[in-house]
Amino acid sequence: MAAYYPIHPTLKQQEDMKKFLQIFPQFFPCRPCAYDFESNIIVHPPKLDSRHALSGWLCMQHNLVNKKIGKPLFDCTHVLERWRYGWKDNDDCRLPEQD
Repeated sequence: MAAYYPIHPTLKQQEDMKKFLQIFPQFFPCRPCAYDFESNIIVHPPKLDSRHALSGWLCMQHNLVNKKIGKPLFDCTHVLERWRYGWKDNDDCRLPEQD
């Protein structure tokens, strides 16, 4: 979702994303995970001023979970490649490069 956030979001888009991230845990099936996310967004508020900032912030949140459950951390420099454009070695999953 962050990979498709606007490059330069309006104040309304930033406010809408903030609201979305605040209510997201209410619908997350894992209660301990939802609680952790709610706590994390208080300590580390989401960065909403650009696609790059939000993607990095969400990747950091994802890596907090990975660390907690013993999974390898995701290299956040590859967020857009993974979630927006698709891996370069897999043309079947590539999406059109658009803003």
